[in-house]
Amino acid sequence: MTVYPLPPAELKGEGMTSQRARDRLATLLKDSGIRDTRVIEVIRNLPRHHFIDQALHSRAYENDALPIGHGQTISQPWVVARMTEALLEHFDAKQGMPQKVLEIGTGSGYQAAVLAALVPQLFTVERIEALLRQARRRFRQLGLTNLRSRHDDGKLGWADEAPFDAIILTAAGDTIPTRILDQLSPTGVLVAPVGSPSRQTLIRMRGDGQGDFIQEELGPVSFVPLLGGIG
Repeated sequence: MTVYPLPPAELKGEGMTSQRARDRLATLLKDSGIRDTRVIEVIRNLPRHHFIDQALHSRAYENDALPIGHGQTISQPWVVARMTEALLEHFDAKQGMPQKVLEIGTGSGYQAAVLAALVPQLFTVERIEALLRQARRRFRQLGLTNLRSRHDDGKLGWADEAPFDAIILTAAGDTIPTRILDQLSPTGVLVAPVGSPSRQTLIRMRGDGQGDFIQEELGPVSFVPLLGGIG
């Protein structure tokens, strides 16, 4: 795995945004069933307050989703941890770490930063340009160099960089867009919320190498809708 660096001095925080607050969050995740110690350590070191407005910094290390503007949210840390863990579990059992990962829905950039600490190449797509500009600034401040971002319709994926060993969606649609599934490696894994706004389930789809997918339900979740177009 990539060893996630400690945050730059100006991002370390103090009081309710300090390392002690991150340590408490990491303990909460472990106590709540997150087993992958690599994921826990990344979240322990990553300054989540860096990804939200300053007015919400005091809530940064609570296990809650928080607004980031434009009708979007930063997911609760447990969901970020569980989705990341679910993606990595498949590769641990079969073929080592995924080398090339696509994220649909950059949002604040927090999930992307977690993934970038764990995989060699991360590609992330965001449809709302203002959010992507903020996320890119955060990535630069954290010194992330193995991450590429794109302003585009997330439902289109990133076809010219396909195939991907893994794909993660951070917004929920009734189904997984075919154009995104087509960009997944035949033995890859996709993790995404699926369903209506009132009833969503986190699913994992694993390619069997023969053109079919094995689908698992991982539990109820709540995400913003997966929308097309750009803004």
